[in-house]
Amino acid sequence: MRQRIAIFLVLIHCANAAAQIPTPPDFNLPDFGSPADTVMNKAQEAQIGRRVVAQLRNAGAIMEDPQVTEYIQTLGAQLAGHANDGTQSFEFFMVDDDAINAFALPGGFIGVNAGLILASETESEVAGVLAHEVAHVTQRHIARSLYDRQRSSILSIATMMAAVLFSMASDSRSNDAMSGILAAGQAATMQRQINFTRSNELEADRIGIGTLSSAGFDPSSMATFFEKLSRRFGSRSAPAFLLTHPTSPERIADARIRIRQLPPAVNIENSVSYEAVRARLEVLRAPRDDVALNIFQTRVEAGSDNVGDLYGLALSLSKTGLDDDAQRHYSDLIDAYPGIVAFRIGEAESLLQNRQITDALQRYADAMEISPRNVPLTTSYAEALILTGRPEIAHEFLLDLLHNTSSPTVGLFRLIARAANAEGDVGNSHHYMSHYYASIGSFSDALNQIRMALESPGVDAVDLARFQSEFADLNVNMSSERRNRRSESMPREEPPRFSYP
Repeated sequence: MRQRIAIFLVLIHCANAAAQIPTPPDFNLPDFGSPADTVMNKAQEAQIGRRVVAQLRNAGAIMEDPQVTEYIQTLGAQLAGHANDGTQSFEFFMVDDDAINAFALPGGFIGVNAGLILASETESEVAGVLAHEVAHVTQRHIARSLYDRQRSSILSIATMMAAVLFSMASDSRSNDAMSGILAAGQAATMQRQINFTRSNELEADRIGIGTLSSAGFDPSSMATFFEKLSRRFGSRSAPAFLLTHPTSPERIADARIRIRQLPPAVNIENSVSYEAVRARLEVLRAPRDDVALNIFQTRVEAGSDNVGDLYGLALSLSKTGLDDDAQRHYSDLIDAYPGIVAFRIGEAESLLQNRQITDALQRYADAMEISPRNVPLTTSYAEALILTGRPEIAHEFLLDLLHNTSSPTVGLFRLIARAANAEGDVGNSHHYMSHYYASIGSFSDALNQIRMALESPGVDAVDLARFQSEFADLNVNMSSERRNRRSESMPREEPPRFSYP
């Protein structure tokens, strides 16, 4: 999967033919009262985005690691808060792919490839990419590009995006296969629809630079990261990010001019969380645990005192079963950085793995006092409680988290289902698995799970009423889905054909 969706992400955010349009010397912010609103409103954009994210998740393309997810969502929310008046919601996620890329989907869904994080050297570089993508969303570039394609429906766009995704999910990624996919009339139409113009890119740069500055990051990082990637990779081996965000001397110069108009960035350092998540990705994506251990041992023995290298060493020691050594390193990290949850989770997990159950659970409890309702911490603690025969406590913690978080992860639903099942609450176990399947777009599986919840023994009257209501809602959704698909299968007017260089 690491390279399977690269072309799909290029299609989501490409600027090929449209990039040939001459760059205007000046441009204004978009007219928010433009007729683009009549083509696609924000609810419709969100519908498309949710569909595509569900397909990405079903294909195993989204990294579900809670700590990685927490980091990218927190960083993204920080930037979105400085770029948005609150009328646009955002969801940030990590794509399990080595390619250096990031992309924005309709509706505020923004994906960042693991490869881009690993290619970065500063947190401001990552923030610069996110700020650029946030600007594409707030300026509604996709909706604006759809203005001349009013006949295209929500479902056709989302379905074609999914079709491209599934084409990338096979082992065969030949040019002939890709050409065959793109030869379909609707595929060509969709590609035209999602092209961003050069002015779109400049606009996203300009707005993103302002967002970076106001959010406390180095605004020059956007231009420097683009330049660095361009120097590192030749034109023939350019990463997906440069293919979807083509740079030029004029574009870089424009960015530099705008940066000089902002207050200078002073002593902006990488956060500990950035260093930790970068190391975590390096460990998780290593071909073997011992390979990661050798990398981080070599760095630390060479004198590195970077907090990411120290965390990477502790994590890789634990993954290779050297838990006593891992615990010593985690203890040092906690002493130096008592507020970093990742280090406390690592220590507790290492203790649990080393069968020091009492100590592990105490570490979790202590951490929960410091960081209550932290998603990675609560889910890790719940897994430990389930494994050690305390599912009822896990269930309680997870339900509290679910009811007090604005954006529950799909993994949270699945874990609650596990806890409920271990506790003997079979009905609610099926109920939460239904939520899990619905969240990844598998409505037939969701319907089957809620049907099994209704048929479970010992379901009380309150739960029965709740399950019946959700069963009815899922049936409505399924019926709507079938109608939409039948509508999409009806003959349509042949769309105009486009040629591409």
